[in-house]
Amino acid sequence: MVYVTSRKLRALMLIFCLVSFAMFLLRDPSFLINPFQNIGNRPCGCRHCIWATEEEDTWFSDRFNQSIHPLLYRSNSDLGDDTYKWWLWLQAESNPSNLSAVMDRLFQVIPGEQHYMDAGPSRCRSCSVVGNSGNLLSSHYGKAIDSSDFVIRINQAPTHGFERDVGYRTTHHVMYPESAMDLQNVSTNLLLVPFKVLDLEWLVSALTSGHIDFTYMPVKKRITANRQNVLVYNPTFMKYVYEVWLESHGRYPSTGFLSLVLALHICDQVNLFGFGADGEGNWHHYWEENLVNSAFKETGVHDAEFEYNITELLAQKGKIRLFKGI
Repeated sequence: MVYVTSRKLRALMLIFCLVSFAMFLLRDPSFLINPFQNIGNRPCGCRHCIWATEEEDTWFSDRFNQSIHPLLYRSNSDLGDDTYKWWLWLQAESNPSNLSAVMDRLFQVIPGEQHYMDAGPSRCRSCSVVGNSGNLLSSHYGKAIDSSDFVIRINQAPTHGFERDVGYRTTHHVMYPESAMDLQNVSTNLLLVPFKVLDLEWLVSALTSGHIDFTYMPVKKRITANRQNVLVYNPTFMKYVYEVWLESHGRYPSTGFLSLVLALHICDQVNLFGFGADGEGNWHHYWEENLVNSAFKETGVHDAEFEYNITELLAQKGKIRLFKGI
């Protein structure tokens, strides 16, 4: 009787193992082709992982570098001479404050802790990166945008009155001092893209004393934001994006492209909305009048055409989903 029970138990265990393995294959059938292909690449829990590359196509893997983290922390705040000199060149900052002292003040105001280092088999994080193109108008993308785990918006990016097309949720709002806006939702992360040392000083000032009101143009003296949810884009990562992804086109990357590459590194699925021209080939913000010769594209510091070509190539290779509106 004991022998029969044990045999039944072994049979049940075998059936359980087979069912579990079948469910795993449904989640990632590529395992049958090469069961070791993703071990070194920290595969995610999604059906398709951004960093799971095919051997016959190295275009993405040659560019995607997980060793450089997109956000600035206490532990990676030493930029190095090459990055520091390149960074000062971006907006021709000629007499910057001592960077080490500025960093010390910065991380007394904001946490400066590591985030989004949890990539692995159990994580499947979806992200919507929402640009500001006029192609969002009448797109009805709002629900699709808001369905992602992270919703990343850029610069001014109003949602009120445009919810049907752009959604209403914002988990991360990317800005720089000259494009800064108040964040009314205390759960929204403010993500500063600093193009100079003064930008870090402005962030400290805007969250405390409000003594800085001018960079190369007038800026907000104070901003409404939850200090515990303030993040800073890493200048080292910005240089990597510029040199590796953009092949040094333009003077420096746009905040839109920086947001896209950020998403590639902290998300497992990336959906891109509001990038490129509208259906008639015009470049304009969705909340502004449609101007054919809008400065939205020709800024003088970004190579918008090259950036968009890389964006389309990412979509063609299945790394992102690009929603082009109407």
